[in-house]
Amino acid sequence: MIPLRDNIRSLHFPIVNTAIIVACVVVFFAQLSTPDHGLSWAFVPHDLVSGEALSPHGMVRVLLALVASIFMHGGFMHIGSNMLFLWVFGDNVEDRMGHLRYLVFYLLCGVAASLAQSLFSGFSTTPMIGASGAIAGVLGAYLVLFRYSTIRALVFFFFIFMVDISAPVFIIYWFILQLFSGIGSIGLHAGVAYWAHIGGFGLGYLLVRRLAPPLRPAPPMGRPLRPRVTRFTVE
Repeated sequence: MIPLRDNIRSLHFPIVNTAIIVACVVVFFAQLSTPDHGLSWAFVPHDLVSGEALSPHGMVRVLLALVASIFMHGGFMHIGSNMLFLWVFGDNVEDRMGHLRYLVFYLLCGVAASLAQSLFSGFSTTPMIGASGAIAGVLGAYLVLFRYSTIRALVFFFFIFMVDISAPVFIIYWFILQLFSGIGSIGLHAGVAYWAHIGGFGLGYLLVRRLAPPLRPAPPMGRPLRPRVTRFTVE
């Protein structure tokens, strides 16, 4: 399923969320201009336990790579899907948390995601890049804060359907896919860091309660989306 938009309007312009999207796009095109596509700044899980990696610059270089990798992507499809998810879900989470708290929250989820993947990959030597883990944290926060919202999404099943789905249904379905994929990837060389998604989501789900406790009474529901199911054929 591909999210297109939700039915919750932000009260304030999402400065940080927009800045993160712009930063990711700028970094991505900067990667394309380098011979190694910026992988020299990618986070390598093995560096956390490698004395050889830590000796030249200490932990500082590893920590910088840990943060820098959150803004890097491996291709147009990778950055396109990530930024779409961030655009749909991130603005409302920032609206509830506030700009500075949202930035700290986003970075913490990204770091936690990389550490989770490092652990479950056995501190692999494969470089990690991508904002997926941090965005998974945003999804976890959205699930807590906006459980009554609706997501308009494209669903692929022989045809392409445009449907309106309850946000919890959309997010929990996404999480279950990541969980089963993560379990299936244990001990294998997977091209997708599923445990980064799971780790980021878990921290986001827990941390949001500290940074933006659910409002009581609950906020009013957003404007309902006009019911729609549209079918397209694909070649």
